[in-house]
Amino acid sequence: MLHILRMSLAVFGVWALISATSEPAEAACQLLKVTHSAGSKAEAARNSQALLLESAAQLKRSKRWSYVTIYAHKVKGDPFWKAVRPEGVPRDAQLKPDIVTSRFYTTCFTGVVVPYVCTTGSSVCGQ
Repeated sequence: MLHILRMSLAVFGVWALISATSEPAEAACQLLKVTHSAGSKAEAARNSQALLLESAAQLKRSKRWSYVTIYAHKVKGDPFWKAVRPEGVPRDAQLKPDIVTSRFYTTCFTGVVVPYVCTTGSSVCGQ
Protein backbone atom coordinates (compact mmCIF):
# COMPACT_ATOMS: atom_id res chain seq x y z
CA MET A 1 0.00 0.00 0.00
CA LEU A 2 2.83 2.38 0.89
CA HIS A 3 4.55 1.59 -2.40
CA ILE A 4 1.36 2.45 -4.30
CA LEU A 5 1.12 5.79 -2.48
CA ARG A 6 4.75 6.61 -3.25
CA MET A 7 4.37 5.71 -6.91
CA SER A 8 1.14 7.72 -7.18
CA LEU A 9 2.89 10.73 -5.70
CA ALA A 10 5.84 10.38 -8.04
CA VAL A 11 3.60 10.02 -11.10
CA PHE A 12 1.56 13.05 -10.05
CA GLY A 13 4.73 15.11 -9.54
CA VAL A 14 6.08 14.21 -12.97
CA TRP A 15 2.70 14.89 -14.57
CA ALA A 16 2.50 18.32 -12.89
CA LEU A 17 5.93 19.26 -14.18
CA ILE A 18 5.26 18.00 -17.69
CA SER A 19 1.99 19.94 -17.71
CA ALA A 20 3.89 23.14 -16.96
CA THR A 21 4.66 25.21 -19.99
CA SER A 22 8.09 24.74 -21.50
CA GLU A 23 8.68 28.29 -22.67
CA PRO A 24 12.15 29.74 -23.23
CA ALA A 25 14.14 30.48 -20.09
CA GLU A 26 12.90 33.46 -18.13
CA ALA A 27 13.35 34.58 -14.55
CA ALA A 28 10.45 33.25 -12.49
CA CYS A 29 9.50 31.49 -9.28
CA GLN A 30 7.16 28.59 -8.74
CA LEU A 31 5.78 27.10 -5.53
CA LEU A 32 6.47 23.39 -5.14
CA LYS A 33 4.64 21.33 -2.53
CA VAL A 34 5.33 17.62 -2.12
CA THR A 35 4.15 15.02 0.37
CA HIS A 36 5.85 11.81 1.43
CA SER A 37 5.31 9.21 4.14
CA ALA A 38 7.46 6.90 6.24
CA GLY A 39 7.68 4.95 9.46
CA SER A 40 9.16 7.88 11.40
CA LYS A 41 8.67 11.63 11.34
CA ALA A 42 12.38 12.21 10.59
CA GLU A 43 12.37 9.79 7.67
CA ALA A 44 9.13 11.21 6.24
CA ALA A 45 10.61 14.72 6.44
CA ARG A 46 13.87 13.66 4.74
CA ASN A 47 11.96 11.83 2.00
CA SER A 48 9.66 14.81 1.43
CA GLN A 49 12.60 17.21 1.15
CA ALA A 50 14.47 14.84 -1.18
CA LEU A 51 11.39 14.55 -3.39
CA LEU A 52 11.14 18.34 -3.49
CA LEU A 53 14.76 18.56 -4.67
CA GLU A 54 13.97 16.04 -7.43
CA SER A 55 10.93 18.09 -8.44
CA ALA A 56 13.02 21.28 -8.47
CA ALA A 57 15.55 19.59 -10.77
CA GLN A 58 12.74 18.49 -13.10
CA LEU A 59 11.33 22.03 -13.08
CA LYS A 60 14.78 23.42 -13.90
CA ARG A 61 15.03 21.09 -16.90
CA SER A 62 11.50 21.75 -18.12
CA LYS A 63 11.92 25.54 -17.88
CA ARG A 64 15.42 25.34 -19.36
CA TRP A 65 16.80 27.35 -16.47
CA SER A 66 20.55 27.50 -15.99
CA TYR A 67 20.17 27.62 -12.20
CA VAL A 68 17.59 27.47 -9.44
CA THR A 69 17.44 28.94 -5.97
CA ILE A 70 15.21 27.30 -3.39
CA TYR A 71 13.56 29.22 -0.54
CA ALA A 72 11.35 27.85 2.24
CA HIS A 73 7.65 28.57 1.74
CA LYS A 74 5.09 27.76 4.42
CA VAL A 75 2.48 25.23 3.32
CA LYS A 76 -0.30 23.30 5.01
CA GLY A 77 -0.14 19.53 5.32
CA ASP A 78 -1.50 17.82 2.23
CA PRO A 79 -3.03 14.44 3.13
CA PHE A 80 -3.04 11.57 0.64
CA TRP A 81 -6.54 10.49 1.66
CA LYS A 82 -8.60 13.54 0.79
CA ALA A 83 -11.81 11.50 0.92
CA VAL A 84 -11.09 10.71 4.58
CA ARG A 85 -9.70 14.18 5.34
CA PRO A 86 -11.60 16.54 3.02
CA GLU A 87 -10.96 19.52 5.30
CA GLY A 88 -7.22 18.87 5.36
CA VAL A 89 -5.14 17.70 8.28
CA PRO A 90 -7.06 17.79 11.59
CA ARG A 91 -5.46 19.81 14.36
CA ASP A 92 -4.98 16.74 16.58
CA ALA A 93 -3.07 14.94 13.79
CA GLN A 94 -0.51 17.72 13.29
CA LEU A 95 2.96 17.09 14.70
CA LYS A 96 4.81 20.11 16.05
CA PRO A 97 7.19 21.75 15.68
CA ASP A 98 7.38 22.28 11.93
CA ILE A 99 10.82 21.78 10.39
CA VAL A 100 12.01 25.05 8.87
CA THR A 101 15.32 25.66 7.08
CA SER A 102 16.35 28.28 4.56
CA ARG A 103 15.23 25.97 1.71
CA PHE A 104 12.36 23.92 3.14
CA TYR A 105 9.23 24.40 5.20
CA THR A 106 8.13 20.94 6.29
CA THR A 107 5.00 20.20 8.27
CA CYS A 108 4.27 16.68 9.47
CA PHE A 109 1.21 14.83 10.67
CA THR A 110 0.00 11.35 11.48
CA GLY A 111 -1.32 9.47 8.50
CA VAL A 112 -4.50 7.51 7.94
CA VAL A 113 -2.77 4.39 6.58
CA VAL A 114 0.90 5.19 7.24
CA PRO A 115 2.35 6.33 10.58
CA TYR A 116 3.88 9.66 9.50
CA VAL A 117 3.35 12.00 6.57
CA CYS A 118 5.23 15.23 5.82
CA THR A 119 4.51 17.98 3.31
CA THR A 120 7.38 20.23 2.24
CA GLY A 121 6.96 23.57 0.54
CA SER A 122 9.55 25.68 -1.26
CA SER A 123 9.58 28.53 -3.70
CA VAL A 124 11.86 27.55 -6.57
CA CYS A 125 13.24 30.48 -8.54
CA GLY A 126 15.39 30.24 -11.62
CA GLN A 127 16.56 31.70 -14.85
